[in-house]
Amino acid sequence: MDVRVQAKRVEATDIVVLELAALQGHALPPFSAGSHIDIEVRPGLARQYSLCNDPSETHRYVVAILREPLSRGGSSFIHAGLNEGDTVRIGAPKNHFPLQSDGQRHVLFAGGIGITPLLCMSERLARTDKAFALHYCVRSADRAAFRARLAAPDLAARVHVHRDDGDAAQKLDVARALGAYTPGAHAYVCGPGGFIAWVLDAARQAGWPEGALHREYFTPPDTGVAAAPAEAFQVRLASSDRVIDIPAERSVMQVLAEAGVELPSSCEQGTCGSCLTRVLEGIPDHRDVYLTDDERAANDQFTPCVSRAKTPLLVLDI
Repeated sequence: MDVRVQAKRVEATDIVVLELAALQGHALPPFSAGSHIDIEVRPGLARQYSLCNDPSETHRYVVAILREPLSRGGSSFIHAGLNEGDTVRIGAPKNHFPLQSDGQRHVLFAGGIGITPLLCMSERLARTDKAFALHYCVRSADRAAFRARLAAPDLAARVHVHRDDGDAAQKLDVARALGAYTPGAHAYVCGPGGFIAWVLDAARQAGWPEGALHREYFTPPDTGVAAAPAEAFQVRLASSDRVIDIPAERSVMQVLAEAGVELPSSCEQGTCGSCLTRVLEGIPDHRDVYLTDDERAANDQFTPCVSRAKTPLLVLDI
């Protein structure tokens, strides 16, 4: 859908906030805490940004965007090329990072711009009177976004801001923040890949089970998996029995697009799950960070933007 940028403001160093509204003033599609939208930064190229306003609002979407030094086209366009009054195309909200409705205690960890989904989630937890704590890690005070909202009476006592340039006493102790795992506890983390890995490793060492750990990546962590040597293989489209060769140097998504088979896509890095495709036969070579270990072990779905095959042929539910 097309929306208008009704407001754009600087929220913190290198962070701008956009307020988006429907062109005719109509209600926007509903969303839940943790949702994101795709913003088309140029034809054929979309980037994902978390919604950080109250889900009860139907007249606007609010997103915050960090200026990335090595931008792949998204943040540079929004910071320098998108202005109030401009029209931009977006996708409907999706939620791959929802709050767990059965949760009894929630611990949230935000690294930098990772505050965007977790702010909305924290406000939802406060409104529903759930037990939670939000730990927000930033490099310095000038890079902390949404300070006024975080200081609101229903959040302030449960929000802990940790600055890299602050004294040692206020630095984040992940194990202490998590505490001992108890049934019904859930941990959520969003931010740079290294930050997410740090929090998840600490949680596992503290005995937290995988089912209680939830993460959302903005960029993939540097695990080396995606850069592993690739080999050619084939995919067969179940609906037509068409067999397509996938060269070693091309992704499944790229080759399928050239063959006239368009799949939903956004991040193109294996982080968002937008292109998730069902696998009917064969064993995928999972190179994403979206699927859990259990989901990878099932080998019944994969991300064609980055993942490949361990068998000569994959049969796809397309």
